[in-house]
Amino acid sequence: MVTSSTPPGGPPVRQVPDRIHRRRWAILYTLMLSLLIVVLDNSILNVAMKTIATPRPTGLGATQSELEWAINAYTLVFAGLLFTSGLLGDRLGRKKVLLFGLAVFGAGSMLAAFAGSPTQLIVFRAVMGLGGAFVMPATLAVLMNVFERDEQPRAIGIWAGAVGLAIAIGPIAGGLLLDRFWWGSVFLVNVPIVLIALTAMLILVPDSRDPAPGRMDPVGVLLSVVGLVLLVYGIIKGGQLADFTDPQVVGTVAGGLVVLGVFVVHQKRSDHPSIDIGYFRKPAFSAAVAAIALVFFSLMGVTFFIVFYVQSVRGYSPLQAGLLILPLAAAQLIFAPRARLAVNRFGARAVCTFSMFVVADTMVGLLLLDTRTPLWVMEALFFLQGAGMAHIMPPVTVAIMQSLPREKAGSGSALNNVFRQVGGTLGVAVLGSLLSTTYRDRIQGRLDALPGLPAAARHAAGESIEATLGLAAGMGRAGRPLAAAADRAFLSAMHVTALASAAVSIVGALVVLAFLPGKMEPAPQPAEPRDERKAGAAR
Repeated sequence: MVTSSTPPGGPPVRQVPDRIHRRRWAILYTLMLSLLIVVLDNSILNVAMKTIATPRPTGLGATQSELEWAINAYTLVFAGLLFTSGLLGDRLGRKKVLLFGLAVFGAGSMLAAFAGSPTQLIVFRAVMGLGGAFVMPATLAVLMNVFERDEQPRAIGIWAGAVGLAIAIGPIAGGLLLDRFWWGSVFLVNVPIVLIALTAMLILVPDSRDPAPGRMDPVGVLLSVVGLVLLVYGIIKGGQLADFTDPQVVGTVAGGLVVLGVFVVHQKRSDHPSIDIGYFRKPAFSAAVAAIALVFFSLMGVTFFIVFYVQSVRGYSPLQAGLLILPLAAAQLIFAPRARLAVNRFGARAVCTFSMFVVADTMVGLLLLDTRTPLWVMEALFFLQGAGMAHIMPPVTVAIMQSLPREKAGSGSALNNVFRQVGGTLGVAVLGSLLSTTYRDRIQGRLDALPGLPAAARHAAGESIEATLGLAAGMGRAGRPLAAAADRAFLSAMHVTALASAAVSIVGALVVLAFLPGKMEPAPQPAEPRDERKAGAAR
């Protein structure tokens, strides 16, 4: 990140032109709107799955496999292109990339809303993933180029708060839409928001790019795409099978890691690399990206199983479930913009380490939840968890972005999002697999004791609490003991999963404690006057 020099007795020299500096907050809120719809869309879709699986005309009659691919098509394209989109933003201009991503995302949303079959929905979700991949890195990269270094922590805190808010309000928005409209409304709602964001962006947001990007690295780009797609697909497949030792899973994950290893070797040897691997030798950078991955591993894993607890065990509707997760978002919205105050006083290492332990404690606190726990206990845990994460995400994001020169903001943002996406996907897959396996172990004895139940039906009923409760409902009064046993088995599995998530958070705390510097060092900067930078840093 380019730093400002301070003349003796004078104010810091601005690196951002006055005309951009004056509208920086309006630019930030425009970027947040773009970010909001991309993050919110995935959490909305989770609420709509049941409706989409319903036969026509209510839904599309999608099978479980087709529903999974509707989610995975987006995830694979999104994760595979994140790094590439960041590089293109640095090279072609971040505003151009952002406008392209928004337009593609809006078009994909429109098509998905009127999909006539599950196959069409899967294809259009992939188009949305393409657009989203070009939006996420560009928002953070533009932010780094319109705020001075001393204001970046506050701006990144607000940006991070928007991510937490979107994750939480998605189920609420989805529930409200599905109560009043058809399933396609959860996609169609994106279109007017995209149009507003595009208009505001054309008017407010300046363009910026790397003034000296060097030659393109097509081999590196291809290796990054193939490696990330294979890695993420293998993780997703392992979660679906609830078996990470399956040869297909091991082969795909290993293949992804090998390709990414070749990518690293290629970057070291290339005279025009896509990313300088030397950045990972900086403790601030490497510890921060590890912390990003680990905290999202815990966050996404918890939000995955807590939905089943609230809806299946406690009996709340999707809309009510979304409202119950609001304290998590509220805490992030309140504390993320203020995290810099704690960092300024105590240092990034102390704040992030303490906050990681807070998150771990709240994971352990989930062991208090059973079928009759007062809701305020869960709400208090969510609020504390959100406050902890609000003091982790902004400092580590600042550490990543300020470790790099301003002209590399796109690739830095892309790496930030790649580790976040891989960590979150791994959290859902691994913790979801642990939940599923533990649940089946706990409920299997009760299912085996049911007289006259075919082996195929017994196996299907043990796949999830929803499947067991469906069988119990079909048995009438005789199914009540089975439903009670399903609740107990799920709670036991949820507690095991929460402990695993707590362990991951503790690992994150130790990584931060060992490697994250307390104070950030200035990134290298080119010595060029402000007038010469207008063509590059703030166009």
